[in-house]
Amino acid sequence: MTDELPAETPGGLPELRASDADREQVAEVLRDALAEGRLDMAEFEERLDATYKARTYGELEPITRDLPAAGVVAPAPAVSMVKRPASAVGTGDWAGRIVGGEGTSRWGVAVMSGFERKGRWTVPRRFDCFAFWGGGVVDLREANFADGEVVVNCVAVMGGLNVVVPPGVEVVVRGIGVMGGFDHGQEGVPGERGAPRVVVTGFAFWGGVGVERKISKAERLRLREERKRLRRSPRS
Repeated sequence: MTDELPAETPGGLPELRASDADREQVAEVLRDALAEGRLDMAEFEERLDATYKARTYGELEPITRDLPAAGVVAPAPAVSMVKRPASAVGTGDWAGRIVGGEGTSRWGVAVMSGFERKGRWTVPRRFDCFAFWGGGVVDLREANFADGEVVVNCVAVMGGLNVVVPPGVEVVVRGIGVMGGFDHGQEGVPGERGAPRVVVTGFAFWGGVGVERKISKAERLRLREERKRLRRSPRS
């Protein structure tokens, strides 16, 4: 008896069965594209629905073909006895976010104005920011990190600065306030294994430095769509 090779799609991907982790990897690409404005909500929902209905790599591949992030690629025909946990597939694990090298931005200044550092950027080992009669936001939720420990040095004079960190990051606050203050509310929360440590230092005079822990926009969208998907799923 001759073994038959699986049929191939026009794009060359074999009609191998996709896993839940493969579908979730494509869903993550779609969520990022929605957050970046590459897809509108109608396109996102249509493609997400197709993703969760897909059964093969050939059905998954066209869903992200016109997006810059890589989609699912069929695996090489090899057998491994070591099974990767689903949580390690298609996720931005901490090891992949501590990239070394130099930061893409080293400082932010707001003088009677404002600034924001957010999105996908690389936090240097030391980031300096200053606000005078103004405000600034240093958002680390989607950032990479130049080192396992980074310092965000904040000077606020009659102004305010806000540091936003993702869940899982350890936070240490060492700033000094004179007729002003630093928020210590996020200290004491244990960091996840391999996560970076963020040290917030500096000086506040008639001003304040806030530190808050929030999930990213993409993660909020993921959780919302997951709830919608569960509501759509037939109950046993």
